Amino acid sequence: MYKSFILGILFLFFALAYSKGGRRQLLESGFYQQTCPLMQSTVANVVAQHLKQDITSGGSLLRLFFHDCFVEGCDASVLLLSTQNNTAERDAVPNQTLREFDIIDEIKLQLENACPGVVSCADIIAQAAREAVVQSGGPSWTVALGRRDGRKSTASDAAANIPSSQSNSQTLINSFGSKGFTIRDLVTLSGAHTFGMAHCFQVARRFYGFNNSTGIDPTLDAGYAQTLRKLCPQPINPAARVPLDPATPNAFDTQYYTDLLQNKGLFSSDTALVLDDRTKLIVQEYASNAPSFANHFAIAMLKMGKMSVLTGHEGEIRKKCSVVNSG
Repeated sequence: MYKSFILGILFLFFALAYSKGGRRQLLESGFYQQTCPLMQSTVANVVAQHLKQDITSGGSLLRLFFHDCFVEGCDASVLLLSTQNNTAERDAVPNQTLREFDIIDEIKLQLENACPGVVSCADIIAQAAREAVVQSGGPSWTVALGRRDGRKSTASDAAANIPSSQSNSQTLINSFGSKGFTIRDLVTLSGAHTFGMAHCFQVARRFYGFNNSTGIDPTLDAGYAQTLRKLCPQPINPAARVPLDPATPNAFDTQYYTDLLQNKGLFSSDTALVLDDRTKLIVQEYASNAPSFANHFAIAMLKMGKMSVLTGHEGEIRKKCSVVNSG
């Protein structure tokens, strides 16, 4: 009887481990070791090629990962195209400036040729984000793999889950907290703004349209505001972009946190991190301690990569990342 009880407890343990709440346990670094051993090297090579062509693509790839995971979990739902009957995530307002879908498509095409129907688009996004960071001088981590692709993607979900670049600190803390992230995680993941670009129209209000005599947000360094005006002259070109980090825009480093302490955060949500003592203390830590940031960033990325993943027989392995499989 005791033996049966123990076996019952073990069965329950494993059942929970592989249930919806425990499915993240199925992710593993060597997931494709037998079925598609060139997966990681293929992703690394394609990302490297594109970084040589456009150094700013690294930040865009990392942003794709964030915007994917924060809506419906890390299931590549951000890649799906809208249909006649559904407006997908990528057409939601927060996602209309996302770039580099073509890099993911190129990687997928190469992997489909080598290992048909094996590697998910969700895993490609996760691995590409890692390569973007590492190849730009940032910290390294081993990506846990085995995600499957979702079939659902709606613009309303994206609009409801992606934090606004105009958010204050409490709104950001609440938003990240609802996903299981701590205040430290929030400040750490915000460090992704250490490289890449933003569109001028996203930030022009801070240095042209602020409601005071100068039109400049008083929490923004005045000299930096004038620089931004030169980089984003009026009338604003919808395609014009500006570096997220004015000092080292193409390097993944801790300059972003130094920028914040100098009132040179590009987004209002960046500046918010130094207007709240709960977050400012961590900003100050990272500005003076690069190893601490690197360590916590790797941990936070691993944590984000496990958000509500589909594994096993859930979801599908898309043949083409922008559309669900037919049938």
